[in-house]
Parts: sequence; structure tokens; C-alpha cells
Amino acid sequence: MLQLFKHIKGDKAIWAIVALLAVLSFMPIYSASTNLIYVVGSSSSTFGILVKHAFLMLSGFLILVGIHKINYKYFSSISVIALIGVIVLLLYTLTQDTTIGGATAKRWIEIPFVGLSFQTSTLANVVLMTYIARYLALNKDKEINLKESLTTLWLPIIVVLGLIVPENLSTSVLIFVMAMMLLFVGGYPIKYLFSIAGLAIALFGLFFLLNKAFPEMMPNRIDTWINRIENFSNPNAEEGYQVEKAKIAIATGLEPTGPGKSVQKNFLPQSSSDFIFAIIIEEFGIALWLPIIFLYFLLLVRFVVVAQKSPTTFGTLMVIGVGFPIIFQAILNMMVAVNLIPVTGQNLPLISSGGTSIWMISLAIGMVLSVSASKEDEVVNVESEEVPNLETA
Repeated sequence: MLQLFKHIKGDKAIWAIVALLAVLSFMPIYSASTNLIYVVGSSSSTFGILVKHAFLMLSGFLILVGIHKINYKYFSSISVIALIGVIVLLLYTLTQDTTIGGATAKRWIEIPFVGLSFQTSTLANVVLMTYIARYLALNKDKEINLKESLTTLWLPIIVVLGLIVPENLSTSVLIFVMAMMLLFVGGYPIKYLFSIAGLAIALFGLFFLLNKAFPEMMPNRIDTWINRIENFSNPNAEEGYQVEKAKIAIATGLEPTGPGKSVQKNFLPQSSSDFIFAIIIEEFGIALWLPIIFLYFLLLVRFVVVAQKSPTTFGTLMVIGVGFPIIFQAILNMMVAVNLIPVTGQNLPLISSGGTSIWMISLAIGMVLSVSASKEDEVVNVESEEVPNLETA
């Protein structure tokens, strides 16, 4: 154990929070596993589900350890190459008809030989945020021109979001909002941000109208979005049905049923992912849901501390870009469970089941820890040299 601690650097509070969330995830995952076996039919044994979850957590931990040992400044140049790779993966993903939980979707690609699926949009989020942080760091002392930034900044953003939005609207919206937040914090001119936001709304409206006029472009996707919003509060619809069951679970949490004794997990097909927060409340009540919320709050605080202490602009912006979406995703998951917003399909970070979610969150946190692990006595007056020139990358 002491040998293990020698390989751990960076913000110790973040390490502790991640470890606690990972440990706490096993109880609700085990409880929800009975639903996956007897209702959904996607697994054959609770032990197998726990072993899979343990494997994902262990592999996520190894990713975290490996990434946090890399000098964070290297992520700047890596983001340029990785962005090209992400675009290729997103294009490939759209050609797939992967079946997840009995539903056909073009969000995942199968990983050969291991029986796992990979959601490419989660990787795209981390890479794109790092790329944006790079751009802002390179131009922090320059007067940014909208025309110039169209090709070096906005074209990659548009391409990535354009490849995600057909099959995953909620994730594309999350990435766009986080990108706009990062650009605002990074000093991108506000007048341009308003223009881009208006253009994005107009383009989405055009996309919507074209799809309604030519439904064969993307069969059922627009109708799915409309139905999800319309059925938000309709208990007779699928989304409304799930939310109603989640609300019953939450109400039951006033007098918790106890570990493994959830009733509503039998009626929630996504009880181990989208609605796991409701199951946690039903079984454990305030004894578990309040500590989980508090841990996410502490994680946000530590992200802010690491960002403030970063010796470079790129480090600060990268922490904000890859760290804050984790907290925002957690908030969205909880808001869905308590019926504040329509179903989005966002997992509860480090708690819900799901391989790519665990891996990509581990990647993002590893990058944050890489910044916090950088020595405070590094040369801090080399801001202009913190990232290579964009043209030579």
C-alpha cells in the first residue's frame, strides 16, 4: 500500500473523493443488478455484474494513475492530433447499428473481444475542451478576431458537435454549453459569443425544419426529441412513466427500504445508470444521497482550487474545461431523477454503471491531477512557451 502511495501525486482531496465515490458505487450497482437480470435480461448473474463493474473501476483507476503522471503541457499538442482521431471515430460511429439494452443506437462502437461498448462522444468532450483551452492559451495576449477564429476554433467545434447531435442531443448540448462557458472564462470576446449562440440556435432550427421536411434524413430522431419533451410530465408515456417511478422511489426514501430492497428498480429499465440516484434515495435515504451530493460539491471546490493554483493559463483552462462538465453531468442526472428536466441519458459520474463513462471521467480527473501535480517552483514566466505554436503542432 505504501508503494502505491508513492506513485500518487497531486491533490490528495481529489484522490480521496474519487475513491469514496467509487466505493459507494458498488452498493447501488449490486442492488440494481437484479433488475438487469430478471427484468431487462441483459445479464445472467449479480456476481458477473459486480466483477464487470470492479474491472471498469480498476481499469479507470489505472487510466487515472497513468494520465496524472504525464506533464499536463503535453496535452496541448496531443489535443490537436486527438481531435482528428475523434472526428474519424465519430464518423465511424454513425455507420454502426450497435444494440444497447435492446435498443439500436449509433452512439457506441463495440470494443472487440472484451464485450464492452465505447461511446465516442464522451472522448470527444474531453479532447475538444482541451483543444479549446489550447486555443485560448495561445491567444491570451492577442486581440481575437472572429474571422480568424472561425477556422482554427469554431470549425472543429462545429464538426464535432455536428457529428454528435444526430444521435445524442443531450451530450451535444452539454458540450456546447461547457465550450461557451470555457470561452467566456478564457476571455473570448462576449460579443462574438452572443453571435455564435444566435447562429447555433438558427442552425439548429434549420436542421429541425429540414429533418421534418425530409424525415428520411434521420428516421425517428426529431420525433424522439419532440416526444421526450412532450412526454416529460405524461405518466402514460415511457419517459413520464420512468420519472413517475423515480419520484415514487424518492418519496419512499423518507423511510428507506434498505440495501438491495428497492421496489422501483424493477420498473426502471435504466435503474443502474440514468435513474440510479433515485434508487440510492429509495434504499439508503439521506444517509447516502446527502454525502454523495456533498462529495460532488467538494470535487467542484477542489477543481477550482487546482485551476487557481495552476502555474499556466493552459493548465487553468484545461482544468475548467475537463473538470466542470463532470459536476454539470452529475447535476443533470439528479435533475432528471427529481423531474426537473426531461430524460437526458446522462450517467451519474463514478456511480452509474457504464465503461466509457468511468474511463473518460478517469481520464479527465487524471488530467486535472496532472495540473495539480506540477511543481509549484516551475518557471511561471513562460506563458508564451507553455504550448507549442499552433502552426508547428
